[in-house]
Amino acid sequence: MNVENTWYVYLIRTRLNTLYCGVSTNVAHRFHQHQCTKAGAKALKGKGPLQLAWQSNAMSKRRAMQIEYKIKQMPKYKKEQIILDSSMIIAELSV
Repeated sequence: MNVENTWYVYLIRTRLNTLYCGVSTNVAHRFHQHQCTKAGAKALKGKGPLQLAWQSNAMSKRRAMQIEYKIKQMPKYKKEQIILDSSMIIAELSV
């Protein structure tokens, strides 16, 4: 699988300490979009400054979207655990 087809899952922390989950093939570019352009998610508008709290290589788009879905279903304390211990992502989110 080449680099352009590698997908990532990420968590962004807002000014109010909420967490936003997303997927992208280029996390740095997507994070810049969230911070500085209209192409960013509506859920993050006016919630800056933003901080990239966590990211993980998910390999495929399908896998990234499955992980994103599971993370979005989790309570906040579980998302905080992912940020603190990325190894739990493998065990906890196996699809």
